[in-house]
Amino acid sequence: MARRCELTGKGPIKGSKIWRSGKPKKLGGIGTHVTAITKRRFLPNLQRVKAVVNGEVRYIRVAASAIKKGLVVKPPKRTWKAVAEPSKTA
Repeated sequence: MARRCELTGKGPIKGSKIWRSGKPKKLGGIGTHVTAITKRRFLPNLQRVKAVVNGEVRYIRVAASAIKKGLVVKPPKRTWKAVAEPSKTA
């Protein structure tokens, strides 16, 4: 399953983690130095929500930012109750 928002199209992006050693100058050291740069991925904050899509209710994976923007149309709440089956005591 792709890590991609179904509404905005947000997906993973590439970046890097920078490793530094040394004490910063403002803390009394001689400065920090980069010792390694490793690749990493920044993943979108995907949430599985129930939404109305093309007139039908289904689960979709959307980014949290899309939910905050109001792009997700939530389905109406159910107001009816399930009918209880009659007990067989005969």
